[in-house]
Amino acid sequence: MNSQNISPIRVRFAPSPTGNLHLGGARTALFNFLFARHHKGTFLLRIEDTDRERSTDEAIAAILDGMRWLDLSWDEGPIYQTSRLERYREMALKLLDHGHAYRCSCTPDELEERRKEAQAKGLPPRYDGRCRDRHISPDVPHVIRFRNPSEQTIAFNDLIRGPLSFDGNLLDDLVILRTDGMPTYNFAVVVDDADMKISHVIRGDDHINNTPRQIAIFRALGADIPMFAHLPMIFGSDRTKLSKRHGATSVMAYREMGYLPHALANYLVRLGWSHKDQEIFSREELVDFFDLDHVGSSPSVFNPEKLLWLNAHYIKNSADSDLSPLVFELLPSLEDPLPQTSDLSYRANVVAALKGRARTLVELAESARPFFDRHLTIDPAAREKALVPESLPILESLLTAMGSLQEWNTDSLKNVFSQIGEAQNRKMSDLAQPVRVALTGKTVSPGIFEVLLLLGRDISLARIAEAHSEIRKAQALTSQGSSPSLGKDHS
Repeated sequence: MNSQNISPIRVRFAPSPTGNLHLGGARTALFNFLFARHHKGTFLLRIEDTDRERSTDEAIAAILDGMRWLDLSWDEGPIYQTSRLERYREMALKLLDHGHAYRCSCTPDELEERRKEAQAKGLPPRYDGRCRDRHISPDVPHVIRFRNPSEQTIAFNDLIRGPLSFDGNLLDDLVILRTDGMPTYNFAVVVDDADMKISHVIRGDDHINNTPRQIAIFRALGADIPMFAHLPMIFGSDRTKLSKRHGATSVMAYREMGYLPHALANYLVRLGWSHKDQEIFSREELVDFFDLDHVGSSPSVFNPEKLLWLNAHYIKNSADSDLSPLVFELLPSLEDPLPQTSDLSYRANVVAALKGRARTLVELAESARPFFDRHLTIDPAAREKALVPESLPILESLLTAMGSLQEWNTDSLKNVFSQIGEAQNRKMSDLAQPVRVALTGKTVSPGIFEVLLLLGRDISLARIAEAHSEIRKAQALTSQGSSPSLGKDHS
């Protein structure tokens, strides 16, 4: 049945709050969100928090934060299962009254003993149904079990995998309501999906084996059965299920590492879905193009390098004014900010000069630090390579010439470098590199004239003068036979 023929479209993302929002869950949320937006339907957020021992408020907050960061806005919810406990009890008693469920007083020890006996005989370790017709009193401690119908086959058409069928006789009578009144997962999910009129259940394929059980409960409740679409797993590079050993799996960890939310979303959507040969999509394009028809059934392999490449693309193509506050958030430890740091246009100009080289916001912030912090740390390898005695005449000449400039602009600075290069018979790179290290502490930066203009006359000349002084001090110590100490950071 074509998904477009069902109206209205209602989908849900239903995480269990036992940890952070991970990449697999984020992709499931994203696919549900895009499917709803594409079909002008409703996207519902449901928090399946009935596991009281493992569910935490911190995990709920992390899930909501991750959803908001990825800009996956929900239309209804969040709806908490713990607020619906009376509804689950009501529906369990309904099944009980109609003969689709029964009370079971078997103790955990008895069930474990029978499980071992079944295993010893080579039989599947499932409940043997001995309480089916015992009419257990409500006053006796009990669970409520679903009376699994004796069906030869339970079949459904998976919108991704195609027709699937299961032997219904292999399903045991699962517990739907525990002794303490808490519903089990498979029961609560069906009650929720029926009450919330979910039209499509789009979820990971680790739930496929739950689907025949849930279909049987839908039928017993007399509820409409949604269409199912089971998404393939995400593998690590070794083609095993993505886990912490493959790197970060938490969505918010990627935020901390300096990834942009739209870059991560763009990457996640391509893990299993495609649109021709296109790799990069705007949010509008994803909504326009997305459907389940082009979601593959094979597992996808998570490639950190490709995500890094995609993030670099988004950084490069993002508005400077959008990036600069994100970058500045990553620079909380400015010991002595430069005076121009508070100027928003200056911040944007720094980002514009640096973003083409950065793969993450963390990299971008680190390269931006010399333009915001008066306290400059020079990389030891860069110092050893560029701030050497041979650089002294270069720095001396540049300090004198630049210090007397009437105007501090590109043309005047280029003219100074050209004249000194010609007078000392040096290439531009010979002049630029010691200046670059003196100004930024690194051997890589934007063009040297761009750096000089961003920092301005006073800061630039002060840093070059300090570098010149440090070289002279080191040279003097060396001539006296002492070991030079070049570990000092200068500002």
